[in-house]
Amino acid sequence: MSSVSARFDAGKAIAAGRAGAERGLGMAMEHLLGESRKQVPHEESTLERSGTAVVDGLEGAVYYDTVYARRQHEEETWRHDPGRKAKYLEDPAIAEKDTMLGLVAAQVRRALR
Repeated sequence: MSSVSARFDAGKAIAAGRAGAERGLGMAMEHLLGESRKQVPHEESTLERSGTAVVDGLEGAVYYDTVYARRQHEEETWRHDPGRKAKYLEDPAIAEKDTMLGLVAAQVRRALR
């Protein structure tokens, strides 16, 4: 009689998957920052340079840190240079959703190999 045994360390797999998800989320937030910078209104580039991507565990964010960032984002009646516009963060977040999810998924798969 012969036997075969296998061990699966679920805790190790969960930790690896989480690390991959965090790495992928960081990549996704950097991607979103890059895409939003292509649309952010600018005259002197202060708003564009204030953009930051952050990840804390499994939560990520992209934000622009000027006193007028929110108003620039929401005020759709203001005129901007060609290619620059209001909703400079919201629109790329919607348009790039699948790419960002793909970045996270790829890193999770990579971590679980």
